[in-house]
Amino acid sequence: MSHVELSNYGGSPFEKLMGHAPEVLNQWVKLEEVFFRSNAFTLEFLEQIRRALAFKNLCHYCMLKAGPPEGNPESARSAIALRFANKFAIDHTSISKEEVQEMEFYFSRNELIELIAFCSFVTASQKFGSCLGLQSADHYK
Repeated sequence: MSHVELSNYGGSPFEKLMGHAPEVLNQWVKLEEVFFRSNAFTLEFLEQIRRALAFKNLCHYCMLKAGPPEGNPESARSAIALRFANKFAIDHTSISKEEVQEMEFYFSRNELIELIAFCSFVTASQKFGSCLGLQSADHYK
């Protein structure tokens, strides 16, 4: 079980944990929806990033949700984004200006900012869950 009892507010165990602060959860869900309605990235692209971050952020709930990211990214963009996500999760301060500039060869400025914002949001979600001992969804049935 998680370190804090789940609330009755929310759908998933993550949401029920954050459901102790309903207004925060409501806004959190809205921001998540913005990312997943993105015109910049496909759902599969974002899912691969989420999965990569899960294993670096050690969120058991997130790791068990879908497993690790695919081993061989389909495109250079995916490979660059996954490399960035891994480095972001390990030590975001180690990302250099040159690395950001390299990413601009593969992503528009809008896409780059959205990707970094997505990594930030997902990392916050995963660290929230990890900090509170969130387990796989099956654990709460």
